[in-house]
Amino acid sequence: MQKGGKGATYSSERFAGTLNAPHRAFLWSVGLDPSDIGKPLAGVVVAWSESGPCNFHTLNLIGYVKQGLRETGCVGLAMPTIVVNDNISMGTDGMRYSLVSREVIADSVEAQIVAHAYDGFVGIGGCDKTQPGLMIAMARLNRPSIYMYGGSAEPGFIGDKKVTIEDVHEYVGAHLRGKATEQELLQVEMVAHPTYGACAGLFTANTMALLSEALGLALLGSSSPTATSSRRAIYAYETGKALGRLFENGIKPRDILVYEAFRNAATVLMASGGSTNGILHLLALAYEAGVKFTLDDFDEISRRTPYIMSMRPAGEYVMMDLDRVGGAPLLLKKLLDAGLIDGDVLTVSGKSLGQGLKEYRLPNVPHDHIVRDVHNPIKKTGGIKILRGTLAPEGAVVKTAATGVTRFEGTARVFDDEDPAFEAVRRGEVKEGEVLVIRYVGPKGAPGMPEMLRVTAALSGAGLGESVAMVTDGRFSGATRGIMVGHTSPEAAAGGPIAFLRDGDRILIDTEAGRLDVLVPLEELEKRKASIKIKPPKATSGLLAKYASLVTSASMGAVTLPRL
Repeated sequence: MQKGGKGATYSSERFAGTLNAPHRAFLWSVGLDPSDIGKPLAGVVVAWSESGPCNFHTLNLIGYVKQGLRETGCVGLAMPTIVVNDNISMGTDGMRYSLVSREVIADSVEAQIVAHAYDGFVGIGGCDKTQPGLMIAMARLNRPSIYMYGGSAEPGFIGDKKVTIEDVHEYVGAHLRGKATEQELLQVEMVAHPTYGACAGLFTANTMALLSEALGLALLGSSSPTATSSRRAIYAYETGKALGRLFENGIKPRDILVYEAFRNAATVLMASGGSTNGILHLLALAYEAGVKFTLDDFDEISRRTPYIMSMRPAGEYVMMDLDRVGGAPLLLKKLLDAGLIDGDVLTVSGKSLGQGLKEYRLPNVPHDHIVRDVHNPIKKTGGIKILRGTLAPEGAVVKTAATGVTRFEGTARVFDDEDPAFEAVRRGEVKEGEVLVIRYVGPKGAPGMPEMLRVTAALSGAGLGESVAMVTDGRFSGATRGIMVGHTSPEAAAGGPIAFLRDGDRILIDTEAGRLDVLVPLEELEKRKASIKIKPPKATSGLLAKYASLVTSASMGAVTLPRL
């Protein structure tokens, strides 16, 4: 927390002393008094919005965080950051703003924390991009910080059948193919997300929440209680107290975000079968933390890590079920006992991960139906695989946990955007054995690298999830299942081989060999490369155009780099 001379802090340099009287005058206006000057000044950054349930409730947690801060001699002041709700924007131009919002969140936190001289902050997130956005800001600013998840929603039920938002998307596909009535679709729609909180399955939001514990940036056990649980208030209070201890001990995010912490998080991602977006966000976070962590690390970790957790969309359980058997600490302890993660890394508790897990009391309940033993895995290798080949020289990702197919060779049907691909599925034109290629939807090309859930869910709902594959330079929702390859890099807008594909080309996806190849002679690809005209990004002004001019490849986490 120290800055400048001995004992100096960001807040004391801004507010202590005669020359800072004008600055202090504004603090008295918001309820502080002279006794607060000299205490650590903590921000409570809340990703909040009424645009959907994921972050609808997060403002309610501020008071508990502030109480915990007060009890450790700190002063807390709250501030907001933005939310882009993925589900509400899915399949529309709004989805192009989803990944972009991760950068906007990190930038907005940087601006507020630095401009107002906060010594550190608590970040409260909910839906998909709010979490990595807040964590990226922590790594960038490197002031004592701690993350807390707002929690997931409870699942819905039709009779005794558990349903989530994933089912709604797939019922749309089933309805389009005449496999579900409009009334059946409405019934699922009305119950799939019955409470506030993020999506119930192990989609991107819950994946990032688990990873926050694995990284050491969040308190153990804090990711799994539902948003409606009273334990959310308890964790908010304890998170505030924990930040006070970080101030006292001078522990900063980059003390925690070391290479071994990223290996731990990647191992949890592979063992849990979490969202492929976890790779994109861990790469970006590592970049901000100054840690060299690449797709090669993910590839190596996937090969040595068994997939052991049965969660939606690959399994049948949701975050509420995981919470009942022990949450992230249960998974972490199994991996630690098997020697698959490093227990010596520091966490925001001020203790090592291993010490924290040793002290954490797990419930004594059966759990093998959700989290298996490492020696009795669902699959012997990780739930996500990195693919490379003539179609993806820089890499691509596939969620092997969400499909039983390990090798697929099919005929390409090429689309330059999501909408025409969806229309082809809707009209029943897509046939078994085909590979849908959706390009120019990468970080630069879209811009914003939108998720393709509308198309993948329509395929699954139509019963084609295991007989039709997809390859895209865009992303997938954590709710996606099937033979779906994303993050294909370089993207089409950057001149990657995906831009040279033509209808009828044969494509090979081999997850065991880690290959993604177009079965066309290299000389032919070179001829196409020489003759093709790459399409420019679709946005020419505003936020998306700025993003397109700065964003890097998905293989780097789609971070934005300044043009100097």
